[in-house]
Amino acid sequence: MIKVGIIGGAGYTGGELIRLLLHHPQAEIVFVHSQSQAGKPLHSTHQDLIGETDVYFTDKISQEVDAWFLCMGHGRSRAFLEVNPPAEHLRVIDLSNEFRLSANNEAFIYGLPELHRPAIQGAKHIANPGCFATAIQLGLLPLASAGLLHQSIHVHAITGATGAGQQPRSTTHFAWRDNNVSIYKAFKHQHLDEIKQSLQQLQSNFEQSINFLPLRGNFSRGIFASIYIEAKEDLDKFQKLYADYYKDAPFTHLTNENPALKQVVNTNKCLLHLMKEDGKLLIISMIDNLLKGASGQAVQNMNLMFGLEETMGLRLKASYF
Repeated sequence: MIKVGIIGGAGYTGGELIRLLLHHPQAEIVFVHSQSQAGKPLHSTHQDLIGETDVYFTDKISQEVDAWFLCMGHGRSRAFLEVNPPAEHLRVIDLSNEFRLSANNEAFIYGLPELHRPAIQGAKHIANPGCFATAIQLGLLPLASAGLLHQSIHVHAITGATGAGQQPRSTTHFAWRDNNVSIYKAFKHQHLDEIKQSLQQLQSNFEQSINFLPLRGNFSRGIFASIYIEAKEDLDKFQKLYADYYKDAPFTHLTNENPALKQVVNTNKCLLHLMKEDGKLLIISMIDNLLKGASGQAVQNMNLMFGLEETMGLRLKASYF
């Protein structure tokens, strides 16, 4: 049994981790850390957990576990680890953006299983990918692996309100978000650097621009990304390329039907759909931003690190209606 501690358990990603790990057959939650909620039951913040667990939030950190999940938000993990250096036996999975780039990773492996599965299996420290980065990379990795990214890449992707975190903001409250949509961080989103880093690992000469337009959607969870590039090859060639690349990826699936976001919400899946029109290849890539884009992928990484079946505790089913 893997003994787990969650640091920063009061937010959305912490809540999703708790839900997943409570029902994981080989994991036991030993403590859930939160400075702001210490002494309160988990269900006081994550209200759906009433009757599921009697664990309380704590402000104490224990090293008497096998793994830490760091869910404190961006900009806090490095400082936390400096004050609380993990024991030699401890695995660390960080859900922030601090260790995703190779220049900053300090022995952290970038935890995208579809790209780095063997390295993750032998890793002690994992930098969990960003949510937009996961959806976009899964849409592009097969092309990079075949050296086919020679033109500018155009990405239009919309995310649910939970992508902005639990802390209320002017663009997340209901009156603003409902019946509304807006672009933010056009062409300069923070996930672009990790996307480019991964593409260059597969296609060393990749220097093309990624024209990324992120949008805020009027729904709670999920990411719907549409990506297109100029491409001369037939659609059949691309479909075979994607099918071959993801043949051993248990959560990434190519579908011939035009998909809808509800098919992946509340699952750890990525659905990919390819279309070809007028010399352009369109790739649709969809994930749940809190699961495959965050906590589900973190558990997937934990499974790989500890030699478990990769899908353990993650065979979740979407409710389509």
